[in-house]
Amino acid sequence: MKPRRRKNVASYVALIPAFIIVVFAYLGTMLWTVQISFTDSRLLPSMNFIGIRQYERLFATPRWIISLENMVIFGVGLIFVCLILGFLMAAALDQKIRFENTFRTIFLYPYAMSFIVTGLAWQWILNPTLGVQQYVRNLGWTDFRFDWIIQNDKAIYVVIIAGVWQASGLVMALMLAGLRGIDQELWKASRVDGIPAWRVYLNIVVPMLRPTIITSVVLLSLAVVRVYDLVIALTGGGPGIASEVPAKFILDYLFGRSNIGLATAASSVLLVIVLVIITPWLYYEYFRPERAKGAK
Repeated sequence: MKPRRRKNVASYVALIPAFIIVVFAYLGTMLWTVQISFTDSRLLPSMNFIGIRQYERLFATPRWIISLENMVIFGVGLIFVCLILGFLMAAALDQKIRFENTFRTIFLYPYAMSFIVTGLAWQWILNPTLGVQQYVRNLGWTDFRFDWIIQNDKAIYVVIIAGVWQASGLVMALMLAGLRGIDQELWKASRVDGIPAWRVYLNIVVPMLRPTIITSVVLLSLAVVRVYDLVIALTGGGPGIASEVPAKFILDYLFGRSNIGLATAASSVLLVIVLVIITPWLYYEYFRPERAKGAK
């Protein structure tokens, strides 16, 4: 056996334990979750098959519908604002400004914090009796109101604000890496031709950043699907269930109401959503004909 082939075999053998863990700990539990969602399990798992009744009950539950609507609102708001804000911060830092490292650290620092810390911090900031509203009123504007955190129709937007504050730094870092990979000759040529900077960014730079944008959207989308701790720390899902999200719904029904069947049905729906998000990205990154030819 050739040394290179022997080395490859050794590498594959070393990967076997990790492969077994992935198969049993991840794929196995996913399949088990889907299987349980077709049973009448309550406090303990049951193998009494009832078809899609759990899914019918799930989508007949108003709380689940509200959680899905909130996930969509949170996702659209978070992704849209983070992409724009992250790109603007990256474009500003790409101008070789003074104290670039300091600003980059400041912009990225919130992402290093846990969602629990972020949620608690923004809960204090937006508390009507302690935060921004009370501070502005103490300055003399006694009619000022910013109490979204206690309003049913606006509580989810408070979650978006906190999420953007934490996640926009990640998008900034990804965008900045993409901008630094663009050939500087492009900027020299645009200046010679007298093309405005905004047109260069809009018509040339942004299309070149498409892989970075796709990666950012996928990462943010996955964060949206599994958001839980931010909501718990910030609003607790309230007022009432106004800011309920699917992850909180699942955990409440799994541990609070001991309804394993309904909780696993909701988990299976989230699994489908994750697959819908990640499958196009995997195809784009690894299985496109152009990428496959380049790998040969």
